[in-house]
Amino acid sequence: METTTSSTGAQLINKDQLLTHWLGHRKVTRRTLEAFPEKELFEFSIGGMRTFAQLMKEMLAMDSATARGLATSTWEALDEEKAELTTKTELLASWDKSTEEIQQFWKDITMEEFQKQIKAFGQYDGTGYSILFYIIDNEIHHRGQGFVYLRALGITPPNFWEQY
Repeated sequence: METTTSSTGAQLINKDQLLTHWLGHRKVTRRTLEAFPEKELFEFSIGGMRTFAQLMKEMLAMDSATARGLATSTWEALDEEKAELTTKTELLASWDKSTEEIQQFWKDITMEEFQKQIKAFGQYDGTGYSILFYIIDNEIHHRGQGFVYLRALGITPPNFWEQY
């Protein structure tokens, strides 16, 4: 079966609906972070996976930087260590700041930028939309790891379908 794609024709969702979708995922991820006890956030892992704090730092390195890159065509190297973030409160504040930055940059992203071939962060080749989908998918994937950690700790994770 051959699949073809086109950038013309009917539009499934518009740019603002896509942002709303992304921000909905971010709200669930924030509630996942809130559910973690401080100590386990930075120390608990299963099977050699990174802690949820480390996963959050990776997401923070990429999320608003992606919106900035799409808006300005400037892609800086990633800082996934984020060594300055050592408490749950700092992670939450950084998450909120990053969400604000996403919303700020979003208005400057053109529809053409989503179709353009780019090299994000010097390592990801693709279209603007494929890079953005990677960032959203990566967040969902890491949030799923967080859900597993919470369940292993006897904590019920937030409902993923409640993206209010």
